[in-house]
Amino acid sequence: MEEEVGPVRAPELDGAIAWLNTPAPITLAQLRGKVVLLDFWTYGCINCLHVLPDLQRLQAKFQDELVVIGIHAAKFDNERSTENIRRTLQRLGIRHPVANDAAFRIWQAYTVRAWPTQVLIDPRGYVVGTATGEGHGAQLEEVIGAVATVFEQEGLLDRTPRPLAPVDRADDGPLAFPGKVLADEAGGRLFIADTQHHRIVETDLDGRIGRVFGTGTPGRDYGPADAAQFQEPQGLALAGDTLWVADAGNHLIRRIDLVSGMVSTVAGTGRQATWQQSDGGAALETSLNSPWDLAWDGRLLFIAMAGPHQVWLLDPARGLVLRYAGTGAEGRADGDVDAAAFAQPSGLAIDGRTLLVADAEANIVRAVALPPENTVRTLAGGDLFEFGDVDGEGDAARFQHPLGLAVSEGQVLVADTYNHRIRRLDPVSGRVTRWVGSGRPGHVDGAPHQACFYEPGGLSASSTHVYVADTNNHAVRVIEIASGEVRTLRIT
Repeated sequence: MEEEVGPVRAPELDGAIAWLNTPAPITLAQLRGKVVLLDFWTYGCINCLHVLPDLQRLQAKFQDELVVIGIHAAKFDNERSTENIRRTLQRLGIRHPVANDAAFRIWQAYTVRAWPTQVLIDPRGYVVGTATGEGHGAQLEEVIGAVATVFEQEGLLDRTPRPLAPVDRADDGPLAFPGKVLADEAGGRLFIADTQHHRIVETDLDGRIGRVFGTGTPGRDYGPADAAQFQEPQGLALAGDTLWVADAGNHLIRRIDLVSGMVSTVAGTGRQATWQQSDGGAALETSLNSPWDLAWDGRLLFIAMAGPHQVWLLDPARGLVLRYAGTGAEGRADGDVDAAAFAQPSGLAIDGRTLLVADAEANIVRAVALPPENTVRTLAGGDLFEFGDVDGEGDAARFQHPLGLAVSEGQVLVADTYNHRIRRLDPVSGRVTRWVGSGRPGHVDGAPHQACFYEPGGLSASSTHVYVADTNNHAVRVIEIASGEVRTLRIT
């Protein structure tokens, strides 16, 4: 942590437009005697999500001494909505109080400059130190323990328990925040990453459930379908009788044998990779970092590795997992795969020998020419802080945090997640046009420009339909390609 010079009084938590997981706004004056940890975050940021397990562990260890408060300072317009934040807390299981700092009042008072940032405050209300970025959990634990010991010795530590908010779960329906979907037209099957139920659901194309893989309890056990475990699975890819799964919460790539139903781990250690680790190696000895989507080219499995802002690949025949594209720097840079930069790649699709990438935090769609070319170029969109809801060609188009892609009739379909739309992108001209979705969050079926989605995260296309993982609606939506009509798939 960065130590402050001299005692600095922590500014009050003034200016939030709303508070969540608490019946009333919280002031630091109310928390005298407690160690307070402020977590400045925004919910689309993968590095912010990586901090959450540390916060949960610290709350458990110091449950009587520590109060954690999230300060949500949105990057994207869509993230400023209190209702959208509320659903995110539900999706992520966040129970500590969260302030919606939509106007950046608290952010500015604490002179925060980056997401995520943690600020530690002692029981007298003075700043102990700050930490920027992820990976500071062990250091925070040490400092919190030391601060608590000192103030306990001085008789100034308040150990009165402050209960956390109850777990706010999604409606008890068949799906909970599904992240990705995969249609197997030839096999008449649909595979759904039922993300917050921690399982993979297989249905027919009419929504009738055939099999479920995973117990529904988060974990990483392997074995038969009814005993195996996943944790917040996302991307899916099909290769014959093998279903590959990006088990994002476990930082693993899993394999489902669709004949036997057996689940196994094929890449990752279960530990999140750090920046100091290698660019790959033996698949089961190499740690991964939030694999978010997958694409199979017939021999290699490409991985949107959201955490380090890179694209990786798995070579199942050789048992290797390797960095393929991206330096690890977060940004927009085209060129050779070894020099290119991505920003939280979260969606993949294959079109011939081109790998298409939804580069979520950069608000763009990229095209990677696969071996032997190995080059990256931007098809359309803006940059890290250039986003919106604008049709146009190439750099003139604007997306807002796109998470999913599919290819249909020579067009790239884009789940423009924070704009609640499905867009069309011509890969030749770079022209982006609105296709389906009103742009308003909601759950409305019907005509293309009247239908409403709510942060759609994944797409998969058959010859006649497009299937949408409509994440915040806990639903799969089906778009008829010919008419653009939208309906909700009834899962039975």
